[in-house]
Amino acid sequence: MSGPSVHIAGDSPSPMSEPGRLRLSPCYARRKQCLMFADPQTVTINAIANTLNRTAFGTDSGSFSKDDRNVQLKISHSYTGSRVRRLVRIDHRKIAADPLVATQNLNYQMNAYLVMDVPLIGYTVAEAKQPVDGLLTWLTATSGANITKLLGGES
Repeated sequence: MSGPSVHIAGDSPSPMSEPGRLRLSPCYARRKQCLMFADPQTVTINAIANTLNRTAFGTDSGSFSKDDRNVQLKISHSYTGSRVRRLVRIDHRKIAADPLVATQNLNYQMNAYLVMDVPLIGYTVAEAKQPVDGLLTWLTATSGANITKLLGGES
């Protein structure tokens, strides 16, 4: 007696007519990340919780934005050869005084990224998370002292 056969969803006109076949999503079968973060996401900046609604999604990406687009969260996964690059990015925009013309305001924008470049084989999710946790702990230790040093130009 053989086990259940496997097919990719969408390969059969009526998967219900074929009992005993496992259904895999096209993303899983192609080793793609199809799971999505919940909608909305909340990002706290300067003690203010920003609610970010989903504004875009794809097989390997998703975007969340505040209603005024001043805060955006972007998540993506890119597969190249034997590696996967996972990126989370926050874009922040503000309007502030022009330091050269006192009566004028300007738009300013900054971005912050976290990129994890991981081989497809060799690390479990739990193992890949450990160095990321270490980096984030180092950056945020002592009320973010190392982030402050980094942003101040120390190396």
